[in-house]
Amino acid sequence: MKIKQTIERVPGGLMIVPLMLGALLNTIDQLQIPFIVRFLQFIGAPQTEDGTYEFLRIGGFSQELFKDGALVLIALFLFCAGSQMNLKLGGKALKKGSLLTTSKYLTGLVIGISFGYFFDPMEGLLGLSTVAIIAAMTNGNGGMYAALTSQYGNRSDVGGVAVLSINDGPFFTMMSLGLLGATFPFATFLAVLLPIGIGMLLGNLDEDIRSFLKPGEILPVPFFAFALGAGMNFALFFNPEVVGAGILLGLLTTVLTGLTGILVFKLFKERSYIAPVAEASTAGNAVGTPAAIAAAAATAAAAGGMSQSQAAAYQDIVPLATAQISISVLVTAILCPIAVIIVDRYQRKRGIIGTEEDVTSEINDSKNTSTKMDV
Repeated sequence: MKIKQTIERVPGGLMIVPLMLGALLNTIDQLQIPFIVRFLQFIGAPQTEDGTYEFLRIGGFSQELFKDGALVLIALFLFCAGSQMNLKLGGKALKKGSLLTTSKYLTGLVIGISFGYFFDPMEGLLGLSTVAIIAAMTNGNGGMYAALTSQYGNRSDVGGVAVLSINDGPFFTMMSLGLLGATFPFATFLAVLLPIGIGMLLGNLDEDIRSFLKPGEILPVPFFAFALGAGMNFALFFNPEVVGAGILLGLLTTVLTGLTGILVFKLFKERSYIAPVAEASTAGNAVGTPAAIAAAAATAAAAGGMSQSQAAAYQDIVPLATAQISISVLVTAILCPIAVIIVDRYQRKRGIIGTEEDVTSEINDSKNTSTKMDV
């Protein structure tokens, strides 16, 4: 059976399909269907605190992995992703990666601030929260970026993915919330950043460690996706507001982050705009950001950095924000490649071949240097 291949045919499938499956099983649990309850009683499953019987809450390793393990698995993913952040980059790749990371982050931040200003930051237009907007718009799909730039871009475009991997995980989102007034103690930022930082340090000190940890960029994803889905009700995905918000989020991500990236590339004299459009997506792992932010808020509340009510507000938006970001992942997975193809055709008509490295700036720099030496 080709189960993995079938799942990967779905955009972001390794994230989305387990998430949906977890949500489906949790929904069945919440329905308390009589024959399932009787079966759970027959096998001696324990009652939950609410006096119900749930297949995903039978205790032991099963519950820890499939119901309660999301945060541990996300932390493992961040550690392994950090190990793949290569600090030994060529100048051109470093420049492009830095421009893309900065422009994408600032675009998501500005849109998040705008929505938070005009609407409720926790449950604004169509239920979109600032957390959902910033998480979806600032975190691009690195795998899609690499695939699109390897086909339509040049080597420095592809190399930029090493810098772009910095936006993996919840750190940028939490930093944005701090700028917007949410009070997170330094220890909370450190707690989120530490797995990424240790992974990055080890990966850059030892190439063998980087190779060893590389599978960890993918392996935990379907597991923490399932665990996140196990905290959601499948009916949420049939809510017109949730679907509408997710589609809007996907459109904002592809259109606005793509256009901003193009403008920044133009400002810095880059001729090909394949890279910024290839980065105009929402990463599947962004789905885990709301849960990570809620956990950070709970830690901050325990340390006295924010009130219990504020921390509870972040916890309450996790299912909704997770569903909205999931839909944005699907929408951008469709729109982003189409946008890259359109831009590639537009450029080729004007004699700009995206797969060719632009060396005009280096030539000009060399000429300027020679002129100064002659003088």
